[in-house]
Amino acid sequence: MTKNLISVVDDDESIRRTTTFLIESFGLRAAAFGSAEDFLESARLHDTSCLIADVQMPGMSGLQLQSELAAAGFSIPIIFITAYDDKESRGRAMQAGAVAFLGKPFDDEELLRTIRSALHGEWEPTNDLISVVVDDERVRRNLTLVIESFGFRAATFESAESFLESDQLRNTVCLILDVVMPGMNGFELQSELAAADCDIPIIFITAYDDQGSRGRAMQAGAVAFLRKPFSDEQLLQTVRSALGHNTGGATSI
Repeated sequence: MTKNLISVVDDDESIRRTTTFLIESFGLRAAAFGSAEDFLESARLHDTSCLIADVQMPGMSGLQLQSELAAAGFSIPIIFITAYDDKESRGRAMQAGAVAFLGKPFDDEELLRTIRSALHGEWEPTNDLISVVVDDERVRRNLTLVIESFGFRAATFESAESFLESDQLRNTVCLILDVVMPGMNGFELQSELAAADCDIPIIFITAYDDQGSRGRAMQAGAVAFLRKPFSDEQLLQTVRSALGHNTGGATSI
């Protein structure tokens, strides 16, 4: 049995018991705590290799526990679990360096993959910058929350022109781009970037999907052409594909 200790902090006894059983079935050691305060006061704090913490608990919340650990200099990878998943909490947790944000109920394999990632040091936040060029402020705001919740950095622009003139152009590793915008549209920006030898993978998003536009975008080398509305998971899968995190080819959804 490995020496890795996984600590579980959750006020729900049934969740603590079930999660502990799962962890031990993976060949890992587990310790369970009914509150963040109990965990902080325990001798297991210094032995913990990975922490699984509920977001909402009486007294100190999971997010507050994350802040306390960071302030005390503890670099323990944290996997958040919650029945109340919202983008703001997810974004806050991931920005602060959490490994993952799992909605209850989660399956055994999902938990195991996440723990393995944490223990192998793959949990560190990425510095990858995703730029979003969309004229709709509400869409820009929502996409920023989603992107940051995945652990990426985000920069937003209301027009193609403002993106081209920005300092973030050279730092962008993936571009999420609306098709229809006032002024320069998405296809024109794609052409401008190609002409300037800026090889940035582009994910097009649009509410106006047609075969001609889709074909034009993909033939010009777009990573994907996503029709609004799309799910957070669709976006994450596409971004990972763009960054070479999987072997998927161009996506047309």
